[in-house]
Amino acid sequence: MAPGPARFKVAAAEVNGFRSGLLDWYDRHRRTLPWRSKPGVSAEPYHVWLSEIMLQQTVVAAVIPYFTKFVEKWPTVKHLARAPQEEVMKEWAGLGYYARARNLYKCAQTVAGDYRGRFPDTREGLMALPGIGEYTSAAIAAIAFDQPATVIDGNVDRVIARYFAVEEPFPAGKKDVRHYAALLSEGRTDRPGDFAQAMMDLGATICIPKVARCGLCPVAKGCRARKMGIQNGLPAKLARKAKPQKHGYVYWITDTKGRVLLERRDERAMLGGMLALPVSPWVSTTEVKAHTATITELPLPPEEVKGARVMHSFTHFDLTLQGCRLGPVKAADFRAPQYQWVRVGDIPDAGLPSLFVKATKLFSGPQR
Repeated sequence: MAPGPARFKVAAAEVNGFRSGLLDWYDRHRRTLPWRSKPGVSAEPYHVWLSEIMLQQTVVAAVIPYFTKFVEKWPTVKHLARAPQEEVMKEWAGLGYYARARNLYKCAQTVAGDYRGRFPDTREGLMALPGIGEYTSAAIAAIAFDQPATVIDGNVDRVIARYFAVEEPFPAGKKDVRHYAALLSEGRTDRPGDFAQAMMDLGATICIPKVARCGLCPVAKGCRARKMGIQNGLPAKLARKAKPQKHGYVYWITDTKGRVLLERRDERAMLGGMLALPVSPWVSTTEVKAHTATITELPLPPEEVKGARVMHSFTHFDLTLQGCRLGPVKAADFRAPQYQWVRVGDIPDAGLPSLFVKATKLFSGPQR
């Protein structure tokens, strides 16, 4: 890869010194994580894959209990593939980014069915599986199969941007980060899996956001941003645009037995495949929100609950839902297969996404 205008040559001796210093530090300070194998023990590909999918856009602390729960319930990829999809989605509830869970299930079925429960050991083979892209395939190839690969997550972005003083704001600056990361890892067969995890650990524990702990860093001597005194300002990022705002209705519908209506969301929609309270379409603040046709066709009109507003932030927009009560209605009015009637006491075990957990707490408390 030819250096660009903002890039400079890196001598082989520096690359070797960086890797050696980092791996020595990792041997002494590596994090203990439930999906990590012990030193000298080959990693379990199923554990590596499961953790990497869960860690996409999610912090380690949030992932640990979910990972532990999954491997206890489904100890191998074959066990996971045999589970009902609804059960997998239920156990994923609260972790967010639910397309990951749907792809996780599809991938498990593919590996169990087409590969006899063994994950492909090449990046090309891994990328052919559902839900596995460039980053995840590199991470699995390096960590599970100890193959040379350039693994770049948010922590590695920060380490590379600082060490090589990549001043161009992200996302454009990521091109230079990839260039330098490749110089450190491509073609290297000396502990590629440990090196990938060491880079992640360095970013997570030493080269942290805002105020880097340079005095503890094993590669601080060569860090260009530190020499320039700009390490805490990197990586630079362009100012974020304001998120779009959307709104709609969320319904608490009860039948004559006091049960509450839940709806299995369409897999193509946000939070697809998850059980949830029924909602109206989500529209922008420039549009008038309207009740769904199913609701307007009922003899009882929905009643807006004063002060019952649920606010939730997604990656690409913020959402506000006005709560509405409706009932008692006839259970027969909601016969479509996506609907389920549940007792109020059973809702916490239904595996609702956090948006609807918030709404449930509003409705199931004292009447307003």
